[in-house]
Amino acid sequence: MGTPPETEQTAEAAPEGVETGAQAVVEALRAAGVEYLFGVQGGAIMPVYDALYDADDLTHVTMAHEQGASHAADAYGIVSGDPGVCLATSGPGATNLVTGIADASMDSDPMVALTGQVPTAFVGNDAFQECDTTGVTDPITKANYFASDPDSVGDDVGTAVALAAAGRPGPTLVDLPKDVTAAETDRTPGEPTTPETYHVQERADEVAVEAAAHAFEAAERPVILSGGGVIKGDAHEELREFAFRTETPVVTTMPALGSFPEDHDLAMEMAGMHGTGYANMAITHCDLLLAVGCRFDDRLTGGIETFAPDAEVIHVDIDPAEISKNVHADYPLIGDAGTVLDQLDEAVEDAPDADEWRAQCREWKETYSMAYEIDEDAPLRPEFVVEALDEATGDDAIVTTGVGQHQMWAAQYWTYTEPRTWVSSHGLGTMGYGLPAAIGARLAADDDQDVICIEGDGSFLMTIQELAVAVRENLDITVAVLNNEYVGMVRQWQDAFFEGRHAASEYSWCPEFDKLAEAFGAAGFAAEDYDDVPDAIEGALAHDGPAVIDFRIDPGANVYPMVPSGGDNGRFALTEEQL
Repeated sequence: MGTPPETEQTAEAAPEGVETGAQAVVEALRAAGVEYLFGVQGGAIMPVYDALYDADDLTHVTMAHEQGASHAADAYGIVSGDPGVCLATSGPGATNLVTGIADASMDSDPMVALTGQVPTAFVGNDAFQECDTTGVTDPITKANYFASDPDSVGDDVGTAVALAAAGRPGPTLVDLPKDVTAAETDRTPGEPTTPETYHVQERADEVAVEAAAHAFEAAERPVILSGGGVIKGDAHEELREFAFRTETPVVTTMPALGSFPEDHDLAMEMAGMHGTGYANMAITHCDLLLAVGCRFDDRLTGGIETFAPDAEVIHVDIDPAEISKNVHADYPLIGDAGTVLDQLDEAVEDAPDADEWRAQCREWKETYSMAYEIDEDAPLRPEFVVEALDEATGDDAIVTTGVGQHQMWAAQYWTYTEPRTWVSSHGLGTMGYGLPAAIGARLAADDDQDVICIEGDGSFLMTIQELAVAVRENLDITVAVLNNEYVGMVRQWQDAFFEGRHAASEYSWCPEFDKLAEAFGAAGFAAEDYDDVPDAIEGALAHDGPAVIDFRIDPGANVYPMVPSGGDNGRFALTEEQL
């Protein structure tokens, strides 16, 4: 169990009314500008909740389950850019946060978890609801701390908030023993700062930038690969300006949806396992790949040996550990995404002569179009539902999803033009993420932004209890359930690779989600035919509060294009027979 490194924070005399460690925790949250907290009450965290009782400027949202609290806080951080905060008690409360913490870690999302702990004298004695929370979460947090002193507990929390947002964002945790938060203190935390030992390189080495710029200028088939770090680093404007000036085609990873407008001529959209055929062709045949804020995970690259095989790679990332971890970087540029893109923009004098390449990219977009045909007499196509929802909402609508086929359809058939409008679980692939994420996103979003949660039936059932929270808080969110009565992605893989043996993937006992929504107090709608879709969407969006639409889609619908795990992105399948 660690304690935070020495920081520049200075303790001051506590203001009137601040008498306990728990009140110092609240003061630290207030000093950090925290507005919303998501949590579940319990014994060991009770002193902190008691201190929150009088904090009128901090809004606590009581979730139905701690996992829901962690996902809501995670999504709040994605949409707002500021760390989301979740709370839980000791033992099962803390372990129920683990999935959400791991999710935030994989996706580099800014989040702070505050967990109750048994009194320090009981630690190590297997006390009631004791768990080694810092030990359990050490591999999945950017930093975690065991608060051992009421005089410094506020600074522990301030450090955790500052670290969560600094550099490459990520989750942090502070474990709060009950005797520490209940104890008296005459100290209050200073302004939240990162430790003196924490350093982030903002600018790339100038010599390295010049070398990368020369390589870019000499390219004949350049591609920009926009990764999630472009959004985390608020670098979308710099990326767009560089792409527009140099007229370079842009491919995105799934976490980067919205970093580049998908309705632009240069947009090749998402690459990877279920990316567009034209995005995967562009990466496979490029001779220069400028990757920004991208960790090159396996769902993007497929087999490393076949990923951009003819390309020199310029890799921009704020985290040195990502450079050449999966894909070798010929030109490593360590620094803040926006700052380094500005450096490159200044260093690149002549854009590559790539008219033929751009024409080739346009030809691939026509050849491997994502268009599809509709048979009015056949079951409802999920692609149609996603496009109908997109057309009915504003350009700045926020989409949250769970994980499965519905997530891929939402990524493929919604046109993303703005950053921080796509909220999903990428690296960990957490089913059930969508609904609690919609709650966090709703509270972080502007009042006039639509929040649409696209879920699958299997994924929705994992966290459906959070619908009670949305109703209680009267949150204006629309949940669109793409209901095929399967764990659809599992069923698709079973058909392709396991001879159609549907072991534990059939959900023929699914409830009627529209009626279940009404039982929760939400508005419920159902759509089974194409004619039902417009009215159901219009009714749900018009409802002032949470609404659920049960879209009963084609149970045999599959997600294509598809690259088998570890496969060659340039040999994507468009049908099951091609796998």
